[in-house]
Amino acid sequence: MKYTVRQVAEMSGISTRTLRYYDQIGLLKPSEYTGSGYRIYKDRDIDRLQQILLYRSMELKLEEIRSILDDPEFNTLQALEEHYQKLQAEQEKTKILLATVGKTIQHTKGEIEMSAEEKFEGFKKAKIEENERKYGEEIREKYGEKTIDASNRKYMNLSKADFDKMQSIEDELFSKLEQLSETKDIESPFAREVYELHKEWLMYSWTNYSAEAHRGLAQMYVYDERFAKYYNARAGKEVVSLLRDSIERNAED
Repeated sequence: MKYTVRQVAEMSGISTRTLRYYDQIGLLKPSEYTGSGYRIYKDRDIDRLQQILLYRSMELKLEEIRSILDDPEFNTLQALEEHYQKLQAEQEKTKILLATVGKTIQHTKGEIEMSAEEKFEGFKKAKIEENERKYGEEIREKYGEKTIDASNRKYMNLSKADFDKMQSIEDELFSKLEQLSETKDIESPFAREVYELHKEWLMYSWTNYSAEAHRGLAQMYVYDERFAKYYNARAGKEVVSLLRDSIERNAED
């Protein structure tokens, strides 16, 4: 099959201007150009466009997408399966939050009673689902199924007060990390505070503390780009190495 720019735009929902831009940057070049310079797309181009849009939905930059798709070792099937799994996880998270919102509406109308703990149950479940999707395989391999399951149970049983306190500690942790990033002095009191805050935050889900396990987790933060991306993005600057170094220096049983 052959398709014009307008046909591709209509079936994909993106503008003809965007298609021309994708051509200019080498992300999606049509299979043919007519003598008048019109772009003609074929089925393989449509397949590539679908992959581009899938990766765009994952918030990847166009340059990253081009590098992925142009990689001779790129596995289309594997990429689709991974994206499918991610969408399933997102669907489950949405389902959990919808249930919480639905119960809250009923509670607001006076139709049902809803405890303070129930109001936060959906958020905690959604957080566990998200963590499992992003990091489950790595942390279960490192710490074992029983440890992670016990941690998830402890987190799910947090009271509203503990849940709020945990969020407050995390906010304070990032504030201290930003302050530490100004000097990068691991021997400063800020570094000690960073360690203590991170330990306190962990203990809302950890069933017991080990300095060795804490150091191991800190190393994972640095070496796994997903953890590093979260901490650096949350702080708005490079802080994950400072977090690791603060824990390395101060961790004690």
